[in-house]
Amino acid sequence: MKNRFNSSTLIWVILIVWGNLNVATAQVITSPQIDALVQRTLTTFDVPGIAVAVVKDGKVVHAKGYGVRSLKTGAPVDENTLFGIASNSKAFTSAALGMLMDEGKLNWDDKVIDYIPEFRMYDPYVTEAFTIRDLLTHRSGLGLGAGDLMFWPDSSNFTMKDIIHNLRYLKPVSSFRTKYDYDNLLYMVAGEVIERVSGKTWEAFVQDRIMKPLQMNRSAGSYTGLADKVNVIDAHAPVNGKVQVISRDMFRYGYSAGGINSSVADMSKWVIAQLNKGKYGENGSRQLFSEKVHAEMWSPQTIIPAGSTAVPPYNTHFAAYGLGWFLSDVKGYKQMSHTGGLAGMVTQVTLLPELQLGIIVFTNQQVGAAFSAVTNTIKDSYLGLPPTDWVTRYSDRVKKGQEEADKIAKDIWEGIAREQKNNTTKIDFVNYAGTYHDQWFGDVVLSQANGRWWFRSVRSPKLTGELFYYKGNTMVVKWNNRSFDADAYVTFSVDDQMKPVSIKMKPISPLTDFSFDFQDLDLQRVKE
Repeated sequence: MKNRFNSSTLIWVILIVWGNLNVATAQVITSPQIDALVQRTLTTFDVPGIAVAVVKDGKVVHAKGYGVRSLKTGAPVDENTLFGIASNSKAFTSAALGMLMDEGKLNWDDKVIDYIPEFRMYDPYVTEAFTIRDLLTHRSGLGLGAGDLMFWPDSSNFTMKDIIHNLRYLKPVSSFRTKYDYDNLLYMVAGEVIERVSGKTWEAFVQDRIMKPLQMNRSAGSYTGLADKVNVIDAHAPVNGKVQVISRDMFRYGYSAGGINSSVADMSKWVIAQLNKGKYGENGSRQLFSEKVHAEMWSPQTIIPAGSTAVPPYNTHFAAYGLGWFLSDVKGYKQMSHTGGLAGMVTQVTLLPELQLGIIVFTNQQVGAAFSAVTNTIKDSYLGLPPTDWVTRYSDRVKKGQEEADKIAKDIWEGIAREQKNNTTKIDFVNYAGTYHDQWFGDVVLSQANGRWWFRSVRSPKLTGELFYYKGNTMVVKWNNRSFDADAYVTFSVDDQMKPVSIKMKPISPLTDFSFDFQDLDLQRVKE
């Protein structure tokens, strides 16, 4: 028995040493190879500019910009170029709450109504039970992106007070704490908790308590808060098939869900602190947040389906959401990551703490495949995996998805054109005109102007577009802003007199950003 135990122990020691040696001696990607990878990525995915940083063993081993900040100016991207990092801001929000917990000012499982008495969810039980932890873990029972139309696109006149009030009207699609569905509004509420507890706005708290200590000197909690806007990217997106500069999202609130603007050079400092369990400064002599808080942020809180089989090359067996981080296993290593997306820019941060590895990729075009191709290629080299042509793999996937979406749109618009030409259905648009009201989104007006029929949101004026008859009781709205890629079905319910009484909507394209949550609207006709 004793000899058998010793033999088994020896085998395990050999395996562990061999595994560590395999990673240690793997040929990691060099800076010139990253240069070539990113240049190919820029071309393949038609991205004007990308910035990449790699952190290893507490040091920045690569930080560089590629391409241009803007197609209008042609100014180059460098490691200090500022991007909107969008939902990568969420980890800062969970860290800020953790810092307040370290100070004894609140706890993860405190009730939200203890700090925001006017907070209400659709179900009274959920309101009473809802905790700060629930704000951060995407398990509220609300659907994907529910209520995002109150801030997306950024033309709306909703306030943070409106957001908190209108949560009560958003109907759940699953039972409380049973299912993962990503949300933004509750992270905005989390920012409000920080403000009410600390006496500072979320933006001021993050800048004073996180960015300044870490010397993230060029970064800010919002675009408007940037001290210097010279070295900043423009947003880009395909418009009628051609990538061009589009307007920047200019949110007036809700920065805790996605407001930070930063560079890969500054974000490297944040990544190093994360990999050091909150330690920073010379030889890690200072502590941003406690190791206990850090461990909680990186602990699974909400299970995310990861598939029934472990698919190569990463053989991922589990996925979950922590507190501001996505968690999974890749080739036996724990991975923390997050992505972020605003109109015309997307970002990704990836951490493998056992390898003391961090990868940051920022882009100024909204195709996420670009950052995934760069991140995975770099990550694979540190994992010692055989090379995978991620650029080609993602390019093929993007092309397939775009072809499917284009076919759907083509079929719809060809059907509309045939209907207009043949005029087989005598549609009386006047019958549909009027004001339709949704409890949380407000009024939508259907009216005629210049011989055409229009859909117009009163509280979100960028959501204005022409209406076209499609079939049955369904029309299609074609938004004036063609960068949205969010044209939608507008389906009417009628009463026994065939008079429209309500509207339901949903996006046409499967590629439409989930924050265009038209499906959550319940527009009821207002009696005149």
